[in-house]
Amino acid sequence: MTTTAQSERHALCDTLVTLGDNAATLCEGWTTRDLAAHLVMRESRPDGAAGVIIAPLAKYAARVQAGIAATGWEDLVDRVRSGPPRWSPTRLAPVDRLANTVEFFIHHEDVRRAQAGWSARPLDASLEAELEAALRRMARLLCRKAGVGVILAITGTDAAGAPAATGPVRMITARKGSPVATITGSAGELLLYLYGRRDQALVEITGAPAAISALDLAKFGI
Repeated sequence: MTTTAQSERHALCDTLVTLGDNAATLCEGWTTRDLAAHLVMRESRPDGAAGVIIAPLAKYAARVQAGIAATGWEDLVDRVRSGPPRWSPTRLAPVDRLANTVEFFIHHEDVRRAQAGWSARPLDASLEAELEAALRRMARLLCRKAGVGVILAITGTDAAGAPAATGPVRMITARKGSPVATITGSAGELLLYLYGRRDQALVEITGAPAAISALDLAKFGI
């Protein structure tokens, strides 16, 4: 059975093939080659991947990633597409969904939205549902440093993939506090915003002026 994470993995790889190895991404300082190398390291080199979150290991992680990035482009993309090694727990579908759905969605958008003239894309219902489930699991963690109250208002999407202007809205209290700001958008756009892609996320922010100003300075993410 193909998971939503696997579908997004393959979609990202198709985009990488189309754009080539030197295209821009939203990850500061990274080309598509750097991003592909990061994804391979994350899944197959836990010693290097640890440096992403453990500061003293950052230089070592950079060396590991650079070594992977030296791989031929087609082979590098194939390594991303083929997924983790046999010993990885993310070979199991439930773990794959939890660990990789958001990861590959966001990095796919990192590539897409760094290109001139990008637009939102329609997402299938299963991916939308997975992203909303992930947002509900992670909302409090992602917003814990916001400094103000944060409500996430989840909309549907229109035929072009942009947040729908009408229809039901589902609310999440991501952080209690006062004053309060409400961030409105589809689950995918809200995740992009909370993972630091603020300028490219299609969201609307409303609420007390002080709360809106505080969000501009807030640090979101894990």
